[in-house]
Amino acid sequence: MIIPRAEHTVSRAEISRNAVKVLYRLKDAGYQAFLVGGGVRDLLLGRHPKDFDIATDARPEEVRALFSNSRLIGRRFRLAHVRFGREIIEVATFRSSGEDTEDDGHVVHESGRIISDNAYGSIEDDAWRRDFTINALYYNIADYSVWAFANGMEDLRNRKLRLIGDPERRYREDPVRMLRAARFAAKLGFDVHPDAAAPIPAMADLVDGVPAARLFDEFLKMFQGGHALSSYEQLRQLGLFEHLFPFTAESLAGREGDRVAQMIEAGLTNTDQRVRDGKPITPMFLFGVFLWSSVAARAGELVDEIDGCSETQALITAAAEISSLQAQRIALPRRFSFPMREMLQLQPRFLQQRGRRAFNLMSHKRFRAAYDLMLLRASAGEIDSEVAEFWTEIQEQAPQEQRETFGIDGRRRNPGRRKRRPSAAP
Repeated sequence: MIIPRAEHTVSRAEISRNAVKVLYRLKDAGYQAFLVGGGVRDLLLGRHPKDFDIATDARPEEVRALFSNSRLIGRRFRLAHVRFGREIIEVATFRSSGEDTEDDGHVVHESGRIISDNAYGSIEDDAWRRDFTINALYYNIADYSVWAFANGMEDLRNRKLRLIGDPERRYREDPVRMLRAARFAAKLGFDVHPDAAAPIPAMADLVDGVPAARLFDEFLKMFQGGHALSSYEQLRQLGLFEHLFPFTAESLAGREGDRVAQMIEAGLTNTDQRVRDGKPITPMFLFGVFLWSSVAARAGELVDEIDGCSETQALITAAAEISSLQAQRIALPRRFSFPMREMLQLQPRFLQQRGRRAFNLMSHKRFRAAYDLMLLRASAGEIDSEVAEFWTEIQEQAPQEQRETFGIDGRRRNPGRRKRRPSAAP
């Protein structure tokens, strides 16, 4: 279906200026150039997309030759990145399934998973190999029309997520499509069509074979876009969550499951609010929220198993153990995993409210994150609300008043005699 400019709401004014530049340069060079996928979908829904992807009949090498500020990336899916400062415009060549050609760029593993997807074709070929009908939408810079394939406009109006082709085959080609179904349903408020939802619980274990680094990228898209709580609910409903966070799923199924769920839901709600308020968020904190119950349970086991093992040492060991095992599913980079472990290890210190050690806690570089996690634990009834009130109120006190509350003065206690340094040898 080709929808002329007068009959749709996509406007160049709502598209990134750099994306428009790329579209026009491709067109002026004699190539077809379309804004495609999520950018077109979101503009038709009245949303404001951040990413603008382009599809063209130009081969990757031809795109590279046309844009000096571009580079080619990817092996499984080769495409061009055109860089404008901090903004990157992704340009992909029309793909085909490769089934009706002699092109060896489309390689499928015996399991059905696509290993290489570099068989090129026409825009029609490209549309039919996309995952969801609402993503088979193309904005043509030549005449500003929208080309809709596979009844994509009808599903967009009906707010339905429907797969193009046989769902089981499409999930085997790329198991991440199951996660994308959950993410789009959460982000857009759409319903997953029964035909697309039905196979997911039985096929969810295919997610276990997805590279951990790729799952981290999907995690960021699901939980840092302002729809974290809805994504979590969709993942649990479709039976996918336990394949991303197996230890958390085990805690949710245990005796304290309701309390764990309450803490997680409160944390995700707060994260969504921070996104709406334009405040910074970090995957470190969300991973800590998901893993805290598992780490605390494992620390309790270590205290019982090892003679003389302190609660602090048990938490350090448990945090390292659980985070290492979790990284086999989702590869949380070290710049996030180490701060997360520090945040978890600080939790017992909130129970101590007298002395210099308690006073020094407030100057710890992970205090704020640890404090926020402690508030979530208090809201779920895991610790006394008076503990949360104490640490909330003391942050509003003047420094001298804080020292009095902690029962210390401003001087260093028992500093000892300072040793005199020997003079330098002549």
